[in-house]
Amino acid sequence: MRVALDTKDGEQTIFDGLIAARDKFGDKEILEDLDRKPLTYTGLIRAAFVLGRKIAAMTEPAERVGILLPSSAGVVVTYYGLHAHGRVPVMLNFTSGQNNIKAAIKAAGVKKVLCAKRFVNQAKLEDLLEDLAKVAEIVWLDDVRKTIGLPDKLYGLMAGMMPKQFRVKTDPASPGVVLFTSGSFGAPKGVVLSQWNLVANCRQVAQHIDLKPEWVMFNPLPTFHCFGLTGGVLLPILHGMKAFQYPSPLHAKQIVELLPDVKASILFATDTFLNQYARVAAPDDFATLQFVVAGAERVRPETHHLFNTRFHGLKLLEGYGATEAAPVVAVNHPDHNRPGTVGQMMPGMEWRIDPVDGIPDGGRLFLRGPNVMRGYLSADDPESVDPLPGGWHDTGDIVDIDKDGYVSILGRIKRFAKIGGEMVSLSAVEALASEIWPAAPLVVVSVPDARKGERLVLMTSDSKIARDAFIRHVRDKGVSELNIPADIMLVDKIPLLGSGKSDFVTATKLAKERIAAKTAA
Repeated sequence: MRVALDTKDGEQTIFDGLIAARDKFGDKEILEDLDRKPLTYTGLIRAAFVLGRKIAAMTEPAERVGILLPSSAGVVVTYYGLHAHGRVPVMLNFTSGQNNIKAAIKAAGVKKVLCAKRFVNQAKLEDLLEDLAKVAEIVWLDDVRKTIGLPDKLYGLMAGMMPKQFRVKTDPASPGVVLFTSGSFGAPKGVVLSQWNLVANCRQVAQHIDLKPEWVMFNPLPTFHCFGLTGGVLLPILHGMKAFQYPSPLHAKQIVELLPDVKASILFATDTFLNQYARVAAPDDFATLQFVVAGAERVRPETHHLFNTRFHGLKLLEGYGATEAAPVVAVNHPDHNRPGTVGQMMPGMEWRIDPVDGIPDGGRLFLRGPNVMRGYLSADDPESVDPLPGGWHDTGDIVDIDKDGYVSILGRIKRFAKIGGEMVSLSAVEALASEIWPAAPLVVVSVPDARKGERLVLMTSDSKIARDAFIRHVRDKGVSELNIPADIMLVDKIPLLGSGKSDFVTATKLAKERIAAKTAA
């Protein structure tokens, strides 16, 4: 059953959504980070106007401006500051490597990149910024802030009182952000999401789950990923919740100790990070949480087991999203949680499932809705966007939807191998391996095979994983032996992206190189 999105408030821009939230929820504290200097709605609006005007003086209307910053109050102020003055934020992934970042800068037509010296020094990114300075002007926000004087503060004071008179009027259909896909399967692609795409996705989630304005959203995810931007920043701020920004998801011990201190109600993260947090947390560390939301990758049974056994009553809700859908497509509900699925579709979503040869259950998922992107940046022209045919986005995911509307992700179309004419899900093989070795880091890739077309390689950093044990497990379960990897490959560590997701491109390349070297020997 499809649920319509409530649009009684009409389509909104990013900044007008912020103003409307202050009107609705009052001038409460809404933003905080490790500096522990919280901002109210008015404080955020004033700061955005003041910083935004400084950036506007060095840019053109509607110019795409790069942001290279960690999750912090600063990145939120910068993002809203660009919108206050009619500029378009381009979120740059500082973990993706200099070649990918330079490609993103070129693809989006970015001339200036906003950054902070404090962040660069702490993250040891000096060489990266020196390289990026060859293709774009680096604007140091530390230096910009030093130029803020009394006239700027007076301007901010007035703008905070009458924001609609001071903000540059834009259209909800105009760009709200340019993001880049994770690059799990190849070169990242530029995604142009409209302002309404982002605001609509926040409304979809809020209509699906009753969010309380007294709650605190804890966001350790980077804002260069849509999960961190929409879920960790826009959703809480537009719906009255404080958004606490933490600069890195990697600091498991620090994060779990901070959660009760800031009275966190909701934690967003990926399975990789949640598994780490659950392992180092004491039961009281999660005491203030209402629920935890996992996205961006499949939640392993081991992670569900950790939460069920160590944190009784705390719901781990698995969801599913795509950068191209701003990103939330489906998510479980605290009162209707079905582990093993990613929940039900968001209100206002349209979907269709096209059959795929060789895959008997489910099919290829296509999406259309108010949260689905305008299109990808054209490879030939930064100013052009390649529109979606009929407005439909091809997710490339193979899914099944049951009679109650719960979505199960069977795998990526690119994560199926054709072995002896049969389609085999690499994700399913990983799941089988995790049943035997739940804590083991692993990834399954496929490589060419002269006899069967393709063969499976299970790559792991755990020396205990053995092929004979895998064979016994598959036979005990009565699963097709096509799911048995031809090779177990031991590596120092599994290639990962900055998000914590497996880097399938690097893993596949490594597997091919190892096999070629072994064959040559």
